[in-house]
Amino acid sequence: MKKIYPLIFSSMACVAANAAPVDMSEPKTIIADKIEYDIKSESIQTSGQTEIINQSGQRMTLRDSYISKDGDALAGDDIKIWLGRHVYLDAESITRDGDLTVAHDATFTACDGCDPYGDAWIISATTVRHNMATRMLRFYNPVFWVYGVPALWFPIFEIPDPGVKHKTGFLMPDFESTNKMGTMINIPFYVYLSQTQDLTFTLAYLTQENPLFKLEHRLNAEHSQYRTRGSFTRNKDGENRWHIFNNDVIELGEYARATIFLERTSDKTYLQKYGFYNSQPYLDSGGRLELFGQSGYVVADAHVFQELRSTGGRYSTPSGDILPNIRGVYQTAPIYRETYLTFGADVLGISGSGTASQRVIGDARITSPWTLWGGNRITASMAARYDVYNFDHADMIDGETFTGLKNRFLPSGYLEWALPLYKPAAEWTQVLEPRARITAMTHTSKDQFALNNDSAGAFLSDLTLFSDKRFSGLDLWENGTYADYGVRWAAFNNINGNTFEVFLGQTYDFNNRADTDPNSGFHNGASDYVGRVGYNNMKWLDVSSRFRIDRTDFSLRHIETSGRIGTPGTYLSMGHIWSQRFIDAQTLGDDINEAMVGAGVKLSERWAIQWNGIYNLTERAFHSHTGGIFYTHPCYYMSAQYRRDNSIKDDYVGTTTFQFRFGMSIDGQQY
Repeated sequence: MKKIYPLIFSSMACVAANAAPVDMSEPKTIIADKIEYDIKSESIQTSGQTEIINQSGQRMTLRDSYISKDGDALAGDDIKIWLGRHVYLDAESITRDGDLTVAHDATFTACDGCDPYGDAWIISATTVRHNMATRMLRFYNPVFWVYGVPALWFPIFEIPDPGVKHKTGFLMPDFESTNKMGTMINIPFYVYLSQTQDLTFTLAYLTQENPLFKLEHRLNAEHSQYRTRGSFTRNKDGENRWHIFNNDVIELGEYARATIFLERTSDKTYLQKYGFYNSQPYLDSGGRLELFGQSGYVVADAHVFQELRSTGGRYSTPSGDILPNIRGVYQTAPIYRETYLTFGADVLGISGSGTASQRVIGDARITSPWTLWGGNRITASMAARYDVYNFDHADMIDGETFTGLKNRFLPSGYLEWALPLYKPAAEWTQVLEPRARITAMTHTSKDQFALNNDSAGAFLSDLTLFSDKRFSGLDLWENGTYADYGVRWAAFNNINGNTFEVFLGQTYDFNNRADTDPNSGFHNGASDYVGRVGYNNMKWLDVSSRFRIDRTDFSLRHIETSGRIGTPGTYLSMGHIWSQRFIDAQTLGDDINEAMVGAGVKLSERWAIQWNGIYNLTERAFHSHTGGIFYTHPCYYMSAQYRRDNSIKDDYVGTTTFQFRFGMSIDGQQY
């Protein structure tokens, strides 16, 4: 008959020899056919089958064991130690002397009970040594078994024990093909520096090019976070090619934050050629300081750009470096009912290509919203803005180059009306909201003196209506009097959460516009019609579209659509943009017609395939597409992916690349 003795020892390190540290003063339970306690030596000896369980649930079974007073010495046969929920070490015999535990004819797995077909992987070895001081498991003559089939053999194999969260050493390598540089074998080496700091050094061996060196550093301080990654190679042509990306976020208290960012590369094609490219058109380096308050904020930015596009043309990014850009806004508490004041200031300096300009903008606005009888909402606003510019050999709109000071003054105001009409019901609640705004400004064209510094022009959409400004920046402004008007209908299902939305609107310019872009949607007088539609059933379907319709013949001029069908595992995502383009008011150019498609299929709980592609319908060719198959097991993970890139730029010619990754997982920790 077995006897159960709940005992308390100063140490029971045998249970935790290969697991996370535990409080050895907590109670332990020993179950055995026979337990003998030597009072003189304060040691324990068991006979027959023995089970030892500590309070945290760690468990060990063995036969004919001996445990010394302080747990430094242990011996037994047929030992099985559970080191985690699915992790155990099984051995014919085990001995412990101080920090060193030695198991003979042992097997180790982290897949106990993870798979109905058996353990996904097991490592068997003639001897396994665990050093509690270094927290390392060393296997001698190990054989790596996959579902009972021997797969790999090594003379010696070493891994951290499951209780180690961070350990310096090699990580699992991965393989990928490259852009005409052969196969790349990535061999990462992880370096643990402290609880808050580590780095990963990767040697990338290329079969047809010189090696590539990668480094990634991570640091988490108490009120800051630092991330740096970069790479370097000296290719066979003797060129030094490299990149460095850095992003640091520093909290300066409850109301301030600083950000430092750096993005630089040796040339325009390096990122793309070596697989670091994410379709970014340019790199941005600089810093940002943010100051917050309950009623205002100040943001100061500095940007230095590196252009990655090789062709000429007008881009939506500034043509020079921004040093500095400071924007501050302050909003008062209500001064009368809901009426409030807003004050803003903006400072911008742009330099590049032998030209420079600096501007200072100050603006003030009073806004007074009112809710009247019948639910009518009226908002009145008046504003004044004053600009001062200093130009140094800057190109002006009239084609001249100018150096000196210029200024301009812009008073404006708007009056807006809206009437939300609600129709509640048990199942559906509907909202019909007509809305109109008239904006008045001083009409002038001569003060539109500067070429685009921070403005990308105006593009009419449903987001443009009822906004304080139509341009994306501040250098160009709308002037004159114009009206925005539209109507929105929405329906909400109170039972299943389904939502519908439809909006249609238009703007009207009372003054003739200067140099109207035929693709903007704006015209003298009435503009094109803009709108959006959307539906979301909150389960498996979410689709939305915004569009622009010609004001004269109601033909479609622009449409952007996005949608997702399915569940998180099995889905079809779609995106499409089409825009009719005019070279001038009479000459039709090539349409913009591009589709983005993504699909995922969850084949089982562990197998999944995914595919994404960008297709240019005008050129009838893929810009790029990627796909892969993914397997996620509680004990390991693997993936095989490909990427096809059809872009051509300088020494880069797009091709198809492949990547294979494999990793192990021990009790939820990936290696």
